Order: sequence, then structure tokens, then C-alpha cells
Amino acid sequence: MALKSTVFKANLQIADMERHYYNDHALTLARHPSETDERMMVRLLAFALNAHELLAFGQGMTDGDEADIWRKDLTGRIEQWIDVGLPDERLIRKACGRADEVLLYAYGGRTAEMWFEQNRSALAKLKQVSVFNLPQEQTKALAEMAQRTMSLQCTIQDGQIWLSDGERSVEVQCEKWK
Repeated sequence: MALKSTVFKANLQIADMERHYYNDHALTLARHPSETDERMMVRLLAFALNAHELLAFGQGMTDGDEADIWRKDLTGRIEQWIDVGLPDERLIRKACGRADEVLLYAYGGRTAEMWFEQNRSALAKLKQVSVFNLPQEQTKALAEMAQRTMSLQCTIQDGQIWLSDGERSVEVQCEKWK
């Protein structure tokens, strides 16, 4: 018998002073049995960094034809494809063929660095791809905030990103690799 996803609810308040985006989102995240709290919270952070009224979670972890997060226009065209982790280069190329913009949020410390070095030349050929790295100690701190029901505030200002749950705050430095 297959294990089912665990459902997490998050009320996410976003104040993005750089994009002038201020909104509250009531989100439902399905955490696949093989997904860690760290990966789920990185997905949530990626949502906050790219928040938009049409942004939605996809089945990226279980379906290679879907992004972890994506934004489609009203006709169904994929405007933005967002993946977290260290995806296979072939999947990135496939996403480039389907979306106007592809964003990758890598995490995992030295493992992410090695992944980027192995894929650097292939990624350089893909013009609509941007790759960001999230430091491992910060993504681990985000994982500690994971609860089945969460109330989070995300503030983005002057290149600084803060995620808070009311008891603790985590500053995340998102480094652009490509």
C-alpha cells in the first residue's frame, strides 16, 4: 500500500518591498512521503520569492512534466517554471521548451556546489534559466519551522529575505549563480 502525502497548511504574509508585492496567501502544501521538511520549506520560500496571484504548486516531485511551482497565464501557457533541489539537466532543458522563464533554487551545501559545477556549461546554453543557491544552514533552520499548520511572515527588502513564524526568524541569503 502506497504512503499518502502529508498535508500542511500555511498562512503566508508577504511584504516584498523590491517588487512592491504585499499579499496574504492561504496555502496547502502536500508533502510527498519522500520529501523532507527542508525541501518543503524551500518550496514555500520559492513561492514567497516569486509570489503572484496565478502562482501555484505543481506535482514536480512526482511528475516530471510538472514544476514544483509554476505560473500559467489564463490560456494555460507556462510563464514561470520553478523547481527546487538539484534537478537533472534533461528536465531543465524540457522545462525551457515549455516555459518562458525557468528558476531553480538549489540547496544542500557542498552537494549543490558540485551539482552546479557539473551542469554549469549545459545551463549556460539555456538563456531563460536562472539558478539560485540557498545556504544549507539557513534551509535547515527553515525546516525547523515546519508544522502542519503554520502562520509565516516573509519580508523581502534591500536584498534581504526574512521568514518568521512569530517565535523565530530566519534570514536567508539567496545567491544568484546564473
